[in-house]
Amino acid sequence: MNGAAKGAVIGGVFLALVGGAGYGVYTLVGDADGEGKGTDGETSVQAEKGSGPVSEKDAAKTAKAFLAAWAAGDERVAADLTNNAAAAQAAVGDFRTKSYVSKAVITPGTPNGTVVPFKVEAEITYEGTTKPLAYDSQLTVVRGLTSGKPLVDWQPSVIHPQLQKDEKLRAGAPANPPVKAVDRNGEELTAEKYPSLRQVLDELRQSYGSKAGGKAGAELWIEPAAKDAPKRTLLTLVEGEPSTLKTYLDAKVQAAAEQAVAKFPEASLVAVQPSNGHILAVANNRKDGFNAAMRGNRAPGSTMKIVTAAMLLDRGLVSADKPAPCEKTVTWGREFHNLDHFDLPPGTNFATSFARSCNTAFIKQIKPVDDDSALPNEATEVFGIGLDWKTGILSTDGKVPPATGAAAAAEYIGQGQITMNPLNVASITATARTGVFRQPVLVSPELDGRKLATAERRMKSSVQQQLVGMMKLTATSGTAQKAMASVRGSDKGAKTGSAEVGGAGESPDSWFTGFSGDVAAAAMVEGGGHGGEAAGPIVAQVLNAG
Repeated sequence: MNGAAKGAVIGGVFLALVGGAGYGVYTLVGDADGEGKGTDGETSVQAEKGSGPVSEKDAAKTAKAFLAAWAAGDERVAADLTNNAAAAQAAVGDFRTKSYVSKAVITPGTPNGTVVPFKVEAEITYEGTTKPLAYDSQLTVVRGLTSGKPLVDWQPSVIHPQLQKDEKLRAGAPANPPVKAVDRNGEELTAEKYPSLRQVLDELRQSYGSKAGGKAGAELWIEPAAKDAPKRTLLTLVEGEPSTLKTYLDAKVQAAAEQAVAKFPEASLVAVQPSNGHILAVANNRKDGFNAAMRGNRAPGSTMKIVTAAMLLDRGLVSADKPAPCEKTVTWGREFHNLDHFDLPPGTNFATSFARSCNTAFIKQIKPVDDDSALPNEATEVFGIGLDWKTGILSTDGKVPPATGAAAAAEYIGQGQITMNPLNVASITATARTGVFRQPVLVSPELDGRKLATAERRMKSSVQQQLVGMMKLTATSGTAQKAMASVRGSDKGAKTGSAEVGGAGESPDSWFTGFSGDVAAAAMVEGGGHGGEAAGPIVAQVLNAG
């Protein structure tokens, strides 16, 4: 062994330190300066009590001893060098015994203050198969609150950067065999080709892997904290025999959705087929990896006016071609106004107020409605909102609770206590398009015998015709005109929305929903601004692909 790196195998685990990394060259068998080994042969560090910020030297010294103990498989010594000994001892022990790490080369990097980066080059061995696993991580050294000693600030991400709170690293034969998910035309859907489908595909495997047949192989995965959350595969040790699982997704539409959401951070989209409720695409571009497209719960802004308009038309309080005053402000519990305090000329009809997204025209109707449950009932009875949808994977139902006063006024325009996600809003548009609620589905209910939700009543024909007409007007001469101009054909409609969440007046959530032919889609961009600015182009690109 040359002078650039020294190392030795201890209990099947290996630690190496490359010279010049800032710590000096050492091995577990005989540390160059003798500081890293106790009299009993265990790795230790003579941490001194102190106060104030931890120095870079102390951070380096503590990190060196912790990584050495970890690499040696000495979970007790490693744990005592952290500020959460119980959690650290379990994780370091599990790294060898439950993640089946047969070898690990841990190389510390140059510290940056109290943050010490390091590289792990490991080998996972399970039932005679060995595969390499390499990754970078880092740790932070802090001063112990009671001991005053420099200690590793314990986080699960020290063991692996993708580990979050209460998650664990595990290897072995997974409970669910792999599945080969294909789209409606038989084209394979992979996370490599469609990155934002990764969580969806993991959930499909968890739900249907054992039902669809196939044979489990061997893997290294992240065990989630929540029981209903899918496992996240990090490394395949032995390929299983996947079964084929047919979905209703459309690879062409999914590809367009992936490209569209990639242009805006924190963007999510769902596309559905109004004639049957089949989900054609699910896409997310989020730092946290959350499937906000199907599981989000944010105020939908003025896209909710589709439901409010249907309720008002249903009760005969408005008609598309009859006047609906659009004034600058209206008071109902508090003062509400339109964007930039605009108003429309006297005699403006309801269709134009809808197309221009006039808040006051809608809120002025609360008194004539005189029913706190009118909007929630319309949402549930006609649009199927809140009926416990069973799409095939985890999804969150929309919520439209009864409200009074200013809260009711806010709900009429998609604010207040209303929460939706792109799946819910795309379904609302699909229902408006056909007049019939068809619960969105990702895979056939025949796979598991699940019962789909059905709405209590279909939309009146006159209401549906007026609603579609108003959405078409919005797409051609209203707030959605710019975004929808690129959508081919004339059979198209839309509705914009912006929602101020948490007082974010300058950066509201951007919402947009629209239809073209037999495709309906909805998108949300958190903090994206007004509806047509960010979410609009996303929906338009997907509608063209459909």
